[in-house]
Amino acid sequence: MIATVDPADPEARECLDAYFAELNRRFDAGFDPSASISANDDELRPPAGLLVVARLRGLPVGCGAIKFHGDQPAELKRMWVDGSTRGLGVGRRILVDLEERAASAGVRTLRLETNETLVEAVGLYRSAGYLEVPAFNGEPYAHHWFEKHLTAESRVT
Repeated sequence: MIATVDPADPEARECLDAYFAELNRRFDAGFDPSASISANDDELRPPAGLLVVARLRGLPVGCGAIKFHGDQPAELKRMWVDGSTRGLGVGRRILVDLEERAASAGVRTLRLETNETLVEAVGLYRSAGYLEVPAFNGEPYAHHWFEKHLTAESRVT
């Protein structure tokens, strides 16, 4: 089950803390959220954005967020799936859910950036129709920037 939650919700915090810890482990120089482009709680609450948590057997196992920017492309942020559930399609389900929520909010283009060490994420985005584009921000931890235009034909399935 995937549901929108407040970023301060304990399950959301659990997922976000695990996400930050994993990035810190996997990135060569570690990860400092304060050095990254922001996605703070207020930016992930309506109307500025939203955060979803995926649960499996009642436990939080993944999350993802959207930052809205009016008529400009929205950003996917904080996509994470617990290592124990990778390969079960949880990340794809979160991505589909976020795309549907974005389209319902009138978003026509979604963007994201990611680090080269997150090979699972890079593979997911490419297989879901995201195209690599030139850097559109100065995210210091990013090596790849992706974009997808949301149309009925291009949605993840």
